[in-house]
Amino acid sequence: MEQKKESGPVYDVIIVGGGPGGLTAGLYASRGGLKTLLLEGESSVSQITVTDLVENYPGFPEGINGYDLIERFKTQSRQFGLTILADDIREISPRSEGEEPEIGWFVKGGRNNYRALAVILATGANWRRLGVPGEEAFVGKGVSYCATCDGPFYREREVVVVGGGDTAVQEALFLTRFARKVTIVHRRDRLRATPLLQERAFANERIEFAWDSVVEEIQGKDFVEGVKIKNLRNPEMSKVIPVDGAFVFVGLTPNTGFVRQLVACDESGYILADSEMKTSAKGIFACGDCISKLLRQVVTACGDAATAAFSAQLYVEDLKGDTYVGRSS
Repeated sequence: MEQKKESGPVYDVIIVGGGPGGLTAGLYASRGGLKTLLLEGESSVSQITVTDLVENYPGFPEGINGYDLIERFKTQSRQFGLTILADDIREISPRSEGEEPEIGWFVKGGRNNYRALAVILATGANWRRLGVPGEEAFVGKGVSYCATCDGPFYREREVVVVGGGDTAVQEALFLTRFARKVTIVHRRDRLRATPLLQERAFANERIEFAWDSVVEEIQGKDFVEGVKIKNLRNPEMSKVIPVDGAFVFVGLTPNTGFVRQLVACDESGYILADSEMKTSAKGIFACGDCISKLLRQVVTACGDAATAAFSAQLYVEDLKGDTYVGRSS
C-alpha cells in the first residue's frame, strides 16, 4: 500500500525549477526573508548544466562551464537559507474548500506534496524533436540533444548537427574536438547564430554545411548509420549523409504541460507573464525560458527571476499584512 504523502509546512514561496532562473529567484526570495523551497526535477536537467562553455554571462571573461555556473548559483542561494529538494512536480492546484485562507497553493510532486502562499514557475524548456522517422528509435543510439554529454563517444567519427542558431553552431564547434567531420544541416542558406560563432564555424576545417536542407529520416540498424536530407531548393541534391551520430538543436519546447490549464499560455505553450512576472493566476509568477519573450539566455532568466521573486515577496507580505508602502528595491 502506498504511503500517504503529507503536505508538510506552508512555505512563503515555492519555486519550481532548478536552472539559473529558479536559483536566482531562490536567492532573492530567501535573502528577502521568505521561507523558500526550490523543487528541481529528478528526471529533468537544466539545459545550462550540459553546456560546455558559457562565455556571455557577465563577470566571467574567460567563460565558465554550465555545470560549474549552476553550482555557484546553488552555493550562493543556500547561504541565504534556500532549501533545495529533488522532486518532479505533477500538478499545482488552488487550496481546497475549508482550508485556511492563508494556504494559497498545493504543489503535488512525485515524492511529496507541498503548500505555499506563492509559486514561481521556472521550469525551463527542452529541445524540440524533429519528428522524423528513426529519431525516437535511435535516441541514445546515435541521436542526441547534448553534445557535451555524448560528444566524446564520436571520436574520429562523422556526425551531423541539425540547426543554425547559437546553440547548434556552438555545439558543432564543441564536437570538432572529437569528430573528424561535422556537417551542419540548416533549412536556410545562412546561419542564425551570432557573427562571432559563424566566423569560428566557417574557419573550422572540420565543419561542412548542408544548406537549404531538412532531415527526412534517420537511418540505421542497431545504431545510426546515416541521415537522409532533402534540399528544399533542388530536390535532386537530396541525399543520405553517412554518419554515426545526429545532434539535434532546432528550438525549444517549454516544460509547461502540467500548468497549461492553470495559467494563460501562448500557442506554443510558453507562459504569458507581465513586466512584473505575474501570470493570469493570482499568486503564481513565472520566469526564464518557460515564459513568452524575445530572448532566452542565462542573463535574461536571472533578470526575470529577480523581478519574479520581488513580486512574490510583495504579494506574500500583502497577504500577511506586512506590506511596507515606501519600500524600494
